[in-house]
Amino acid sequence: MKALIIAAGQGTRLRSVVDTKPLASLLGLCLIERVILTAKKSGIKEFEIVVGYHGENIREQLSDGKKYGVKIRYIQNDQWTQGNAISVLKARDRFKESFVLLMADHNYDHRILNELLKIKIKKDECILCVDKNPKDYLNIDDATKVLTIDHRIETIGKKLGDYNCIDTGIFICNPVIFDALEQSISNGDEGLSGAISILAQRRKMRYMPLEDNFWIDVDDKTDKNNAELLICNKLKKNTDGPISTILNRPLSLRLSKILLKTRITPNQISVLSLVIGLVGASFFFNGEYFYLVLGGILIHIHSIVDGCDGEVARLKLRQTKYGGWLDSVLDRYVDAIIVLGLVYGYWSINGDITIWVLGFFAMIGSFLNSYTADKYDLNLKMTMSIGSHQIRIGRDMRLLLITIGALTFPSRTSLLKMSPAFSRSPYFSQQIREGRPWN
Repeated sequence: MKALIIAAGQGTRLRSVVDTKPLASLLGLCLIERVILTAKKSGIKEFEIVVGYHGENIREQLSDGKKYGVKIRYIQNDQWTQGNAISVLKARDRFKESFVLLMADHNYDHRILNELLKIKIKKDECILCVDKNPKDYLNIDDATKVLTIDHRIETIGKKLGDYNCIDTGIFICNPVIFDALEQSISNGDEGLSGAISILAQRRKMRYMPLEDNFWIDVDDKTDKNNAELLICNKLKKNTDGPISTILNRPLSLRLSKILLKTRITPNQISVLSLVIGLVGASFFFNGEYFYLVLGGILIHIHSIVDGCDGEVARLKLRQTKYGGWLDSVLDRYVDAIIVLGLVYGYWSINGDITIWVLGFFAMIGSFLNSYTADKYDLNLKMTMSIGSHQIRIGRDMRLLLITIGALTFPSRTSLLKMSPAFSRSPYFSQQIREGRPWN
């Protein structure tokens, strides 16, 4: 199935942000890029885009769509000052079967389109996705209201006094929409709602509620800020442990917003996280307290940066199975080197060979913990809980414990090496070596 995107309007309320509204930036992507990539997640890879005001800017930004892995063609609407019904009607020759109709300035959860595409639609009807429980961040006064009865739309319009849901601007249409558009325009109504009203009168306009999935119409700076908050909140995962939720995620998200302004890719962030982790782990090999502190700090920085690759991938709608695999594999390498560094550092100072046995079991336990945590996330996370608190001890917790241990539990020998004054004092050196207090 192909998609038609309406991107011809001027968008005056976002003029202070950008001159061409569909190109307004939203967390590393412009609005229309988000629409395209979100639809792509639902399996749509062919797009017809109606452009008008500054259409050349949109063409230059999107080109033929190859860089997004899709195919894009354009339809010119020189009557862009008129209603959006004109824009949809301009695409009449491009669609001979059912298609998805989207707005360039509407951001939405891809699961909405997933559900919409599952519905069987007759050739003489269309379906509109509606919001029966609009959130506070939506501008209801400016929204298009809809009154539904049973499974069909009764009437639609911005000035409806009697309504029970809101138009989300997400449709599945059949070519029957074009005849309704012609009739509506001839009646003097150049808005898309006019054609929907005609189909509703013929009992050919169905609806689908969007459930709990989010959507927002980005018309001004307030909408843009609300959209950023919505998208960022969606980054929080059910699999996040307490450390990720309370400490790591707020910090990694701030860093991810900075990284979005660069050309760095999620996979490059994964490699950067690996390097930070390996450098931190290498300090553990020395065994002295000063290096334990440096290593512990770097390990926690690694833990924070480790969340940025997935965040940037999701914010830019560029998640891949390869990226997830790469992140997981590199994490295991860092875990192994951390354990090896701690073991070697302790052994080099104390000469206690039993630490190698403990280190072996610690490394095995680390890998087993990662495996069981993944299985828990997959099978039990949504159902297993104690009271209202779900059980989850993952990598974020392990790395924080390592950091705390490195900062707060130096060995007696490390204390000696940490301070040259101690090592030169026969009294303090003897007291510490024998494990006796020196006060």
